[in-house]
Amino acid sequence: MAIPPALRLLMCHLSTLSRPLSPSPSIPASLLLPYLPKSTLCRLCLLFSTYPKATPKPTALKPLAAAKASTLILKKDERLLGSATVAVATQLANTSTIAAIVTSLGGPPAAVGIVRLSGPLAVDIVGRIFQPARGRKKKKEEEVGCQEGGLGSCLWRPTSHVVEYGVVCDANGSVVDEVLVVPMLAPRSYTREDVVELQCHGSEVCLNRVLRACLDAGARLAEPGEFTLRAFLNGRIDLSQAESVGNLVAANSTAAADAALAGIQGGFSTVVKSLRKRCIELVTDIEARLDFEDEMPPLDLCLIQHEIHAMLEDVRMALETANYDKLLQFGLQIAIVGRPNVGKSSLLNAWSKSERAIVTEIAGTTRDVVEANVTVQGIPVTLLDTAGIRETDDIVERIGVERSEAVALGADVVIMTVSAIDGWTADDSKLLNRLQSKVSSISLTPMILVINKVDCVPSVKAESFDTKGNTFDRIIYTCAITGEGLKALEMAVSEIVGFNWRSAGGRRYTVNQRQCEQLVRTQEALLRLKSTVEEELPIDFWTVDLREAALALGQISGEDISEEVLSNIFSKFCIGK
Repeated sequence: MAIPPALRLLMCHLSTLSRPLSPSPSIPASLLLPYLPKSTLCRLCLLFSTYPKATPKPTALKPLAAAKASTLILKKDERLLGSATVAVATQLANTSTIAAIVTSLGGPPAAVGIVRLSGPLAVDIVGRIFQPARGRKKKKEEEVGCQEGGLGSCLWRPTSHVVEYGVVCDANGSVVDEVLVVPMLAPRSYTREDVVELQCHGSEVCLNRVLRACLDAGARLAEPGEFTLRAFLNGRIDLSQAESVGNLVAANSTAAADAALAGIQGGFSTVVKSLRKRCIELVTDIEARLDFEDEMPPLDLCLIQHEIHAMLEDVRMALETANYDKLLQFGLQIAIVGRPNVGKSSLLNAWSKSERAIVTEIAGTTRDVVEANVTVQGIPVTLLDTAGIRETDDIVERIGVERSEAVALGADVVIMTVSAIDGWTADDSKLLNRLQSKVSSISLTPMILVINKVDCVPSVKAESFDTKGNTFDRIIYTCAITGEGLKALEMAVSEIVGFNWRSAGGRRYTVNQRQCEQLVRTQEALLRLKSTVEEELPIDFWTVDLREAALALGQISGEDISEEVLSNIFSKFCIGK
């Protein structure tokens, strides 16, 4: 059975830490020590390690140049492999350094494509296949020395975040492509490991040849989402931010991209961490009083109740974005219904700026549901033009009417169209009653009344339409021929659905289904805690619900997450991200 990528990465890190290697000045500590917190490494080593415990003797490493301790900027690549053994270097490369094409394939060839490597031997692997243009002649002179000195005797020593131009050569020494190389040395990289990006020509042939050269030089093909998984495991981002990275890659609208960016920049992550910190602080206060009751002042119940109320409010506001996330993923469906010949198809064509529906003066021209896609406030919207709803003996038209009713009942917003020329008729009342009688949920669906063909009756007033009180959320006047009222219609849809709401930072983060479930779990725990405090139960009962809330919040941020959940999340990513 295949090992999940998250578990494989953990085992790779642990194997380099727990294996009793002989100390050698040729292998720098930066290649053997992963970028995980020390406490986490210790616990995981005890769990996974199968090697006898051994304490290696400290080895003094001689860097190429002394680095200043006061700066994080690496002016030079100061890690020197020296004469490391081929076996150890190959093992580290095969288990720890990954490579993948990070630009999309399958479409028309692009001008530029990127192959990315990440891991402790990324620089060494690129050094085997990359020849800088400024050093081609010098490198040819050193080839004999490289062959005599063995692996690692002639290394490419890049400066972090400085672009170099050169060529990539395969195992036979043949030039594969001209490239720009961007080295990003740890910890100033996406994964907090050494990352090198090879910017080559964008054809699929060029990209695959450069990737093959990397794999032949010792890299391993990355699993889906493994770069972001490493960023999470190395503490650069938390799990909610990692999920936002996946959302940004898959975004199909500006609103979806803005929401994902808000998540990456820590909009939701900050809320979760703050809630979890407050829960843990309350648990600490309560448990301190359980242990040292006589030495500490009593708890301020008013202050605790205020804190619980504030946390519940933060959770409620975060949960409000769950419906917005569904809109970003699946878009919005708007059904345009009405009697025959009131201008439904003309409205769809005008709104979508296309001739999707056939328009004639013959009543009942539209027999089936016609779709058109538009964008409202960055949200993808599907317009559904339906057959005119009326009693008919025509079998084909009757099928169209049944489909129209089904579409109306399943839509997110219903636009009922009437003619300004005819006014509100008895047939309009029958149609509205017919829809409302089908299912009770139609009363919860936002409905907009569109009075079309206002160019024929300039003085039309809403009072002349018997709209049955508060049935409709908005009343909009339109003319499909001139486009009058379409902007007002879009604004009405935005206000009803909530497209216009944004966070204080200008972007609106969202929560997905997994995060929503944990927020509901947090909310339930805090509500139980609120009842426990109000009922004046012993304070040791309070810690149970506080721990439950902190555990649920840890599931969101990834501070308390199972391997199965991690594998499920990152398996949905594309390879290269």
